[in-house]
Amino acid sequence: MAGVQTAVALRELGHAGPVTVIGAEPHQPYDRPPLSKAVLLGTAEGSAFDVDFEGLGIGLRLGTAVTGLDPAARELETEAGPVPYDVLVVATGAEPLTLPGTDADTVPGVHLLRTLDDAERLKPVLARQHDIVVVGAGWIGAEFATAAREAGCAVTVVEAADRPLAGALPAEVTAPMADWYARAGVELVTGARVASVEPGTVVLEDGRRIAAGAVVVGVGARPATAWLAGSGVGTGPDGSVTADEGLRTNLPRVYAVGDCASFPSARYGRRLLVHHWDNALQGPRTVAANILGDLEAAARPADAPPGPAVAPVVYDPVPYFWSEQFGRFVQYAGDHADADTLLWRGDPAEPAWSVLWLRDGLLRAVLAVGRPRDLSQGRRIMQSGGRLDAVAAADPAVSLKSAAR
Repeated sequence: MAGVQTAVALRELGHAGPVTVIGAEPHQPYDRPPLSKAVLLGTAEGSAFDVDFEGLGIGLRLGTAVTGLDPAARELETEAGPVPYDVLVVATGAEPLTLPGTDADTVPGVHLLRTLDDAERLKPVLARQHDIVVVGAGWIGAEFATAAREAGCAVTVVEAADRPLAGALPAEVTAPMADWYARAGVELVTGARVASVEPGTVVLEDGRRIAAGAVVVGVGARPATAWLAGSGVGTGPDGSVTADEGLRTNLPRVYAVGDCASFPSARYGRRLLVHHWDNALQGPRTVAANILGDLEAAARPADAPPGPAVAPVVYDPVPYFWSEQFGRFVQYAGDHADADTLLWRGDPAEPAWSVLWLRDGLLRAVLAVGRPRDLSQGRRIMQSGGRLDAVAAADPAVSLKSAAR
């Protein structure tokens, strides 16, 4: 998403020079969200982007893995040899974490769900209605468990933490979500770590053994940036490329966008690493605008009279993502890390409810379950830096728009 959208945005903003997208996968560039839904269940054959690459003059070099970067020579190192560049956009995304000793490439029956090939390998697993163990009760684990139950599989989800989504949301918010698993016929085992995977069995550290015709690992992802080692591109402790507010790296004419890049957020007062689709959609517009602005500034002769300044574009979004799981549409916008107040809107035992996080009355984040209007209105309020009347906002009958002040 991030690489393709950057290329498209460059054309939309008038860049006429060569643009090439390089990708390790052999497939036509595709969208990822359908992989855990329509593609996995066989209701869609693929999710290729509806982009006329030839018509836009965007070159594709598919099936070409990039292995390194030589900024002095302005060359990418690839399996097919060096590729020169004038401007480079790093959009290599993230790669899924695996369990120690259970690499999905070497242990039969262990799967990941990140790529189109992963989804294709899992389709016959669901069709055979295997007993499936999902490791990880995060977003991807819940979405896969949902699809597996829809396909008629018996599903057990094993989570090391004491609750689902422990790394994403507070305990009081995720508590009602644990019931979703049981209602969908999924066994949720929390506070349990996988010791090993044997043929047909997952062995937990406490000795419990769970029958498993297949194992799907969904324990998180890390930025796919190992190939940048030794290049001089700055990265953080989480492995992300540490881009600036305009998504530039510390090297000239090298930018980074999407799941592989973190950026400083003035809105939230900290550096954000956002592994979600909307970030890979929105960030490229900033990258493309800043590339063209930087190129224009660099091309201006030193003795030329001053022209109109090209204002840099700052990337400081309200992060947004959604998840479809167990018959519920879950949406989240914002960042609740510095919130001091949590407000419930509705009863979490009901199909539709939402949660608000505020700091000094300023809306910082919204989680909406079956209440899309709360999400859309809350997102607009956050984008404008608006505040809420806490009493009015806690009443689910009052719109957030009406509670804004």
